[in-house]
Formats: sequence, C-alpha cells, structure tokens
Amino acid sequence: MGKPKIFVLDTNVPLHDHKAIRRFQDNNLVIPIAVIEELDKFKKGNDTLSYNARHFLRDLDKISDGKTFGAEGLPIGKDLGLIKVEPNHPFPEKLKNLFVDDIQDHRILATAIWVRDNHPGTFVALVTKDVNLRMKAKAAGMEVQDYLTDRVDEARIENANSEVQYYTLDPALMQDLVYGPENAIEWKAVVQKKPEANQLFKLRWEGDKNSEVVCARFDEDRGKIVLIRSHTAYGIKPRNDEQKMALDALMNPKVKLVTLTGGAGTGKTLLALAAALEQENDFDHIYISRPTVILGNQDIGFLPGDKNTKMTPFLQPLMDNLNVIKGQFKASSREAQHLDGLLKDEKLIIEPLAYIRGRSLGNAFFIIDEAQNLTPLEVKTIVTRAGEGTKIVLTGDIFQIDQPYLDQWSNGLTHTGEKMDGQKLFQHVFLRKGERSDLSEIAAKLL
Repeated sequence: MGKPKIFVLDTNVPLHDHKAIRRFQDNNLVIPIAVIEELDKFKKGNDTLSYNARHFLRDLDKISDGKTFGAEGLPIGKDLGLIKVEPNHPFPEKLKNLFVDDIQDHRILATAIWVRDNHPGTFVALVTKDVNLRMKAKAAGMEVQDYLTDRVDEARIENANSEVQYYTLDPALMQDLVYGPENAIEWKAVVQKKPEANQLFKLRWEGDKNSEVVCARFDEDRGKIVLIRSHTAYGIKPRNDEQKMALDALMNPKVKLVTLTGGAGTGKTLLALAAALEQENDFDHIYISRPTVILGNQDIGFLPGDKNTKMTPFLQPLMDNLNVIKGQFKASSREAQHLDGLLKDEKLIIEPLAYIRGRSLGNAFFIIDEAQNLTPLEVKTIVTRAGEGTKIVLTGDIFQIDQPYLDQWSNGLTHTGEKMDGQKLFQHVFLRKGERSDLSEIAAKLL
C-alpha cells in the first residue's frame, strides 16, 4: 500500500459538499484555520451553503470531541485517513512578495505550501473549486486540484448536449411507424444494441435524403421504438424537432423527471410552462421557480422594499414566459381570464426557490428554471421530496452558470442527467436551436 497523500482543503470544498472529508479514502487532510474562519461567516442562514457549513463544522467537532488535533491529526473514521486543523503560516521568504494582499485565499495557499515543505517525500495538494486560487497556486509552484467527487465525465456532458442521431429506415418499416396501428417498430430494426429508456431518435426514409424527419423514442415498457407525435400545449406549438421531443416528454405521464438544456431562446421554460398549463387539471398546483443568485452569501433581506419588490428582478423572466402564452389570446378570452384565475387562486405559483422549498410537493407540476445554478445536493433535496403524482422539470444552460464554485461538470442539472440517465421515469432533451428570433439565434452563435 502506498504512502497516504495529504490534501489541504479550501473553504469552498466543504461548502460544496459537507461530507467532503469522507471522500478522500485513507489519505490525510489538512484544514487551514483560515477555512474555519470563513466557514464561521456562512453558518447562519437557510441556504445550502449555510447548511453545509454547519454540518461540516459539527462533523469536525465530533471528530475532535475531547481531543486536540496534535501534530499528526485525528482519525476521521474506519478506513479513512487523519484530519487536522493547521494554524496560519506565512509564505516562505522567496514567495513573500508574490502576493501583496493579506486575504484568506492567500493565507490558505501559504498554509498549503508550508504543509508541503514540512512533509518532504509526501504528495501534498491544495484542493479548491476556486479557479483563481488554482491559478495562484500554480504560479507559486503548488500542486493544486479541483474537487472531483461529483464531477461528471466530459464525454457524458458532450453526449447529453449533442444532436439526436439520425438513422435511415426501410420505407415499409417507416410506414408501420408513422401510419401503422401501433405507431411502433422493433428496436432491432434501427440499432444493434438495446436502447436506454426514452432514448431519442431521428429517422428518415431510406433512399430519400430530403424526406421529412420522423421523431421517435424507445418505450421501455413496450420494448419498442415509438412515434413521437406533435403536441400543442395551451396554444404553444413546437417549432423544431427538439421542441417536439421536449413537449412529448413534458406531457408524458410516465415521465416524472425531465431535464431540458440549451442556450437562450431555445424555448425550455416556455415549453415547460405551456405543458404544465395544458395538464393543469391533472395536478393540484403548478410551481414555477428559479434560484435567487445574489452576490456573496447575502440573503434577499438586504435588498430594499417589500417581498414583491425584492423578487421582481428574479421573477420577471418567468412572468415574461407566462405573458408570451397569455399574449396569444385576447384579454377578454376565456383562456386569458383562466390564467389570471390560476394566479389569483394560487394554483399557479411563481416564486423564488427559497420560498417554495418548504411546501408540499404532492401531485404538483414543479418547474425549476436556471437549475444549472443549483448544487447536486440542492437538486437531490428537491427531487427526493416529490410526492405521489408530482412531475419535476429542470431547465437551464450548463454553460451559463452564475455560482462561483459550480461549473458545467459539477452543477445539479448536469449531475441529475448523469445519475438518472436510463431510468424509465426520466428523460433529457437538449434544445439546440434558438427560436426567439433570427437576430437572437445569430447573436448566440457569433457574439
């Protein structure tokens, strides 16, 4: 067995995963005292960062109950390594002028360098999700790594965000799929390996490259590839094949969890809301929400005004989608008045995620917009609270993340797709084409 390595953890690691210290197998961990000081600022609050800070500190306190860390540290648990809290240490003489500002990041880096220099012959690395700190560590010659425990493999991300594959099919089989009584064909007629549940297909008539594309998916229960019909939801019609596939998933009662990814203007939220409204008689409530991303660890309470004033900037994009649907009808029409009634009676509830988390999620259609700004733990907390009859839709763009310690490999939206892939009650659709306007589509590609 090799000699245990030493990993020095930055503050954002326990903030991202409060069980992080139990993810390093039999290797040893060092927590700089500056990390404890930073975690102290996060421990009060109801958000995920506060939850993780509290639980990490309690776990550390439990490990050290009645003991001191000593020179080597304390055992974390069975088959795990040692952990210790290390006081601040200055940069070595040759690096003192490299970083001028006395900030916590520099104290953490200086302590990591001290640990390395005082453990010759042992592999020592700083672990941080902060890209800037990683660059500074590399400039100082310090081994540094990202926290990779919940990082999704690059190939899985590329696969989830690639165009649905095209296949050509014998005309007789296409005839069965499109016009036959079952609207289904055997999967072996298309692929050699059995598809995963709800895998999507684009099919063309063999011998005709200009034929209309037929959209289909693999139905696990039937064991066949079935036709995807074009749906209309509360007046909203799909404008491309991916939107057709998305609306099919949103209106399929067997699919309880849907993830929709794609760039701005691809119709993710609009389709989800339209599908929810079309099926509103099947649910007790329709919730549409998004995380409130505010600078630092500040709660919305620091913003001026009452609750409605505070929330307007966060909720306006959701209201815009509702107004697009409402705008299809005259103000005096039954449909428009019905939408107003759903809002007034609180059957349709548009609120920030922080306000909805405590509510019952039984028999509800729950849409979470901008889900790429949620951690895997936050998404798990939401999805595991789903009651009987509930459908959850996560929408977002994994390349537009506003949280400093999340990226396209470690956010909750990506994590959900990777873990749920192949489950019968889950479906993912990547919307590749913007439909907001020609200008929006060109700008998304070129700017």
